[in-house]
Amino acid sequence: MKQTNEIERLEQIANKSLYTTFTNSMMINYCFKVFERFIKPGSILEMGPAEGIMTEYLVNRTNDLTLVDGSAFFCNMLKEKYPQVNVINVLFENFHSDTKYDNIILGHVLEHVDNPVDLLKHLKLFLNEKGRILAAVPNSHSLHRQAAVLMNIIKTEEDMSELDVHHGHRRIYNPFRLRNDFTKAGFSIEHFGGYWLKPISNSQIDASWSKEMLWGFMKLGERYPDIAGEIYVIATL
Repeated sequence: MKQTNEIERLEQIANKSLYTTFTNSMMINYCFKVFERFIKPGSILEMGPAEGIMTEYLVNRTNDLTLVDGSAFFCNMLKEKYPQVNVINVLFENFHSDTKYDNIILGHVLEHVDNPVDLLKHLKLFLNEKGRILAAVPNSHSLHRQAAVLMNIIKTEEDMSELDVHHGHRRIYNPFRLRNDFTKAGFSIEHFGGYWLKPISNSQIDASWSKEMLWGFMKLGERYPDIAGEIYVIATL
């Protein structure tokens, strides 16, 4: 019953997805620009690709790419868009494979799942001994969330915004919690960082910013990871 409810929840989220909007798609594009610095040659497992914005880059990095998503809506879209790629429609926690991958990518996954530490422990089974796991999540300490608290839009930095609810987030990470979840799952953290110095909301950026302006603020966030809009971890076994 719990799994049935989760599948229904994922389908509802997928059918009202906002990942292809200007701001969100640019954020995913920049996330790949960060990840490509660390991706090892070889196989890639991408968890939660949604519409496949990052997948578009990953297909050019490897001939051995597997996509896993809990939404049949997204998986059918991905199969049509990337017929050469192995697409698996299953809840992350139920994913099993005889393959061990050189790279596992979690682009905005850990804030969605019921138990991120358990998921990370599960994924260890499918990571090569010298492989890397690359994960990015929104940051509760982001400049725009701190401003929202001062403006009484949200009570605390960890409170869910309307957009968080829309995306189906279950938590808002901060830098300590992200690193701690990887440590508790038994990973060694190679690198922690951030990107996107975000002073205002997505809707405000969508309405008035140029591509060049948004890309510049993506880069600027790398200088201030603790208050960046997005944070990431690169980890190994």
